Order: sequence, then C-alpha cells, then structure tokens
Amino acid sequence: MPEIITPNVQQELNLKKLELSALLEITQAINDNLPEEALYKIYRFTLLAQLQINRLALFVHDEKWDCKVSFGTDLDAAKLNLPDAILELKEITRISKLSVDKKWRAFEIVIPILHNGKVLAFVMIGKIQPYYTNIEALNFVQTVSNIMLVAIENHRMARQRLAQESIRKEIEIAREVQSMLFPKSLPNDKDVAIHASYIPHSSIGGDYYDFIEIDKDQFLFCVADVSGKGVPASLLMSNFQAGLRTILRQTADLNTVVSELNHLIYRNAIAEKFITTFLAIFNRSTRELSYVNAGHNAPVLLYENNTHDLLNDGCTMLGVFDVLPFMNVGKINVPENAVLLCYTDGLTEVFDVDESEFGIEGTIDFLQKNRFLSSKMLHLQLLNAINLYNEDASFGDDITLLSCRFK
Repeated sequence: MPEIITPNVQQELNLKKLELSALLEITQAINDNLPEEALYKIYRFTLLAQLQINRLALFVHDEKWDCKVSFGTDLDAAKLNLPDAILELKEITRISKLSVDKKWRAFEIVIPILHNGKVLAFVMIGKIQPYYTNIEALNFVQTVSNIMLVAIENHRMARQRLAQESIRKEIEIAREVQSMLFPKSLPNDKDVAIHASYIPHSSIGGDYYDFIEIDKDQFLFCVADVSGKGVPASLLMSNFQAGLRTILRQTADLNTVVSELNHLIYRNAIAEKFITTFLAIFNRSTRELSYVNAGHNAPVLLYENNTHDLLNDGCTMLGVFDVLPFMNVGKINVPENAVLLCYTDGLTEVFDVDESEFGIEGTIDFLQKNRFLSSKMLHLQLLNAINLYNEDASFGDDITLLSCRFK
C-alpha cells in the first residue's frame, strides 16, 4: 500500500528541499572563493528565489552599520540608521514587539547573526510565506546568513593579514635601503673627530647623514631630513645620496652641487616630498668650512671661548622649486678646538609639561656646559637631557646628531 503524504508533510519536505538547495548554493559560492559583492548577490538570489523570502534588508557591521542587501521594500535602507531597540537584540524577534519607528514595520522579523558572541549582522525579513513563521525555518535563515557572513569576515581578515605582510615586507626593504645609506665609518684623526647618532621615531625614519672624502684635503659631511616616512622617503633619500656622490665626482663647488641635487629631487620626488639638508665641505689645509643650509635647522658652531655661530646661509629646501630662487654659500674659518653640532628637528622640537620647547637655546646651553665630553658621551648626554626635559613625552620625530670636533 503506497505511503500517503499529507499536505503539511509535503510542504515540510518541499521546504527542506529548498533549504538544502539554498545551503548548497551558498556553500558552493564560498568554496569558489568569490568576492564579497558576488557573495551578497548570490545570497540575495538564494533567499528570494530558493527560500521565497520577498522582502529583506541585511545590515552588516564593517566599522559602521551598512545595508549590504535590500529588496522588496520602498525604504532606502542604505540611508537608515538602525535603532537601539534592534541593535540590542541577540535572538530572533518580531518587529511588532519592539518600540521602533513605523517605517521599520515594513519588516516582520529581525534575525541577529552572531559569531563568537559578537553580532555581525541583522537580517530583517517581511512578506514571508506562512511556514516562515516556524522557528526552525527562521533558524535556517539565520544559519545560512551566518555561514556566508563568517566566510566574508574570514576573507576580510585574510586580506588584512596579506596587507600587513605586504607592509612588513615594505618596512624591511625600506630599513635595508636606509641602513645602506649611512657611512660605515667616520673619521677620528689629527684634524677632526666626527661622530653621528640616529634614533628613528618609527621603524623607518626620514633622516640621513653622510661623510664623503673628496680628496686628501677636503671632505663633505651632511645631515638631511626627508618629509614623510617609509619606503617613499627611503627611496628619495637613496636618490639624494646617489646623486650627491655622482655630482661630487664631477665638482666640489657647493653652488653647483646643491643646484643639481635640487633639480634631481624636484624631478624624482612624489606626493609633494622635499628634503631639508645641511651640506658642508671642510678643507684640512686652509681650515675653511664652506656650507649650504637648505631650509634645515641651523647647526651650532661652538668656539673654545663658549661663543657660538649659527650656520644659516644657504637656500630654500630642496625639491620644491625647479630652480632655486636664491643661493648663498657660507664660508667660515674654523679655529682650533671648535665643535660643530648638526641635528634634525626631532632634537629641538621636544616640549616640557608647560609646552615650552627645548629648542635651539636649550641645545646651545647644553653644548656650552658639556663641550669637553667625548663625542660619544656628548651625544648620549644630549639625548638624555631631552628625555629628562619631559620624561612623559616620547620623541615626536626622528633624531639625528652629527658632531664635528675640529682639532
């Protein structure tokens, strides 16, 4: 005798077939690793065609609440803000039981989608078939939505991991580039003792210093600061260094050197980047120091009697103008036992609790009181001094120190 299937049982079977088909559709889309937009489209089609849900709005939390899917309603769901009564829900609830604006009555049921106790989304459905008042059917909508949204969340987290890995590799490359720029050794001979210290504010800074022997009598030293940080700054600085060394093989005339460097940076800089720098050439025989200050912090030249000069002559920062609007090459005869301190603005732009700046005055005062320290100790004690100036403050920028003791 054939089995008799009652209408209710047949309806239940049909519903289970639809649910299985919907589940397979969503799972296949996830397995195909489709992008979010495609997953939302398949989700929309599945609920509309397979589960015969005729009105739906899906709100997903991605930094803020966004309506990702909407159909079957005249409401502009993308412009609506979810009311607190909905945001507080953790279980399937009828809209009629909530104290919400009447526009939300276009929907009948709110289904929160949770993962690890966190609400990922809210599914709101309306104009539903009678069998979707069944809690099991609603639970299935919740399950399908959860599967899709967790997959999307996992995809998003995977993209974030890839982006972070890309950034990490970028930082490694920039750090390697930057480490290759600094000179391997600095002179300490009968004429001069040069010492440098570099403290980056972040993994990759924008500061740079260099020392280049020109001939048996002359050498160049410099300190520079590139606007910005990261790979773009390190690449621009590598261009600066390569250009400087190439130009110095042809001429040691600072006017020409700086003009050519400016032109190089102007052509290669991106995103309005520029460089401030102090370049100086010292002649061991004549003791003449020629220098150009290109928009940089003025180095302090401290004499044996504790008087000082600030070396300001020069031009504007490099890379802003195709042709520098003015240029002055400073020249000064350096007496014995003078000390020159070059630095970047991370040194002077340190503030105490009263917002008073350490500044150039604090730097000069420190030098006058500690000029007889060794170069290494001078740097260590100066860095310690700005730390003590505001113990609660971290450095807001890279700090580079380059001192030259003229014997």
